[in-house]
Amino acid sequence: MIYTLRHLTTYRYARAVRSARCNLRLRPRDGEGQRVLEAALTVTPAPKSRLERADFFGTDTLTLLIDEPHRTFAVEAVSRVAVERPVPPEPEAGPSWEAVRAAALRLPTLGPDGPAHFQFPSQRVPIVPAVTDYARASFPPGRSALGGAIALMHRIRSDFRFDAEATTVSTPLAEAFALRAGVCQDFAHVMIAALRGLGLPAAYVSGYLCTRPPPGRPRLRGADASHAWVALWCGEGSGARDGWIGLDPTNDCVVRDEHIVVARARDYADVAPIDGIVSAAGAQKLTVEVDVVPEDEAA
Repeated sequence: MIYTLRHLTTYRYARAVRSARCNLRLRPRDGEGQRVLEAALTVTPAPKSRLERADFFGTDTLTLLIDEPHRTFAVEAVSRVAVERPVPPEPEAGPSWEAVRAAALRLPTLGPDGPAHFQFPSQRVPIVPAVTDYARASFPPGRSALGGAIALMHRIRSDFRFDAEATTVSTPLAEAFALRAGVCQDFAHVMIAALRGLGLPAAYVSGYLCTRPPPGRPRLRGADASHAWVALWCGEGSGARDGWIGLDPTNDCVVRDEHIVVARARDYADVAPIDGIVSAAGAQKLTVEVDVVPEDEAA
């Protein structure tokens, strides 16, 4: 499937910003069963300088410096992406979760896709004993790593409530877990903490999810949103490409062609679409519009 993506982010400031430095992570990733056909970025006001690079985990990152006073800062990213992923392996067909844990510790690679970076606590995903205990019910001895993770995903979808008002982008993981509520970022962080608590490598994936309007209804411009899910390392010989399999606890599904990857890293702190520093005082207002339009649907 080929998708056209549009992501428009607009900041409006109560007082003029004198200068700003920001990092943008908005270009979809090549690989992960997808290929970027086109990508363009428009920034207003025009930056004084721009530096393009890939970070350690392979995320395309654009660093901008804006040195003219402005009350509005807008970034529009538009791209076309072809997505075609193989059929995932059967849940109970891979190695046991104990074998995956041991294999991850033995594997010598320290490359960005190696499990070593995703097996331990990170900035936004601490190991929380209560979360680890919650995970144990899905991982009896000898169960496959993927089978246990899918069972855990089912439980999270059943036990947690999607509520955009319950948390903010900075809500600690332990608080979201206690609330049993939050958004996709919270669902992903909780599942990652649960898996890492058992010693299983789990990564945070940011990107987009294609949603379809109700039958007979038009697609509403800007009504989609960024999305987040989990990638589990299931071990060599698991039947998964590079050992990684995507799991979406918010929607209780294995990742297929409806998901478009922008970044995969340790947690949200590594992959925030836009972050940086502004030199100003006063309030700001943020609006985000996202469109994910499949090629077989009239834009």
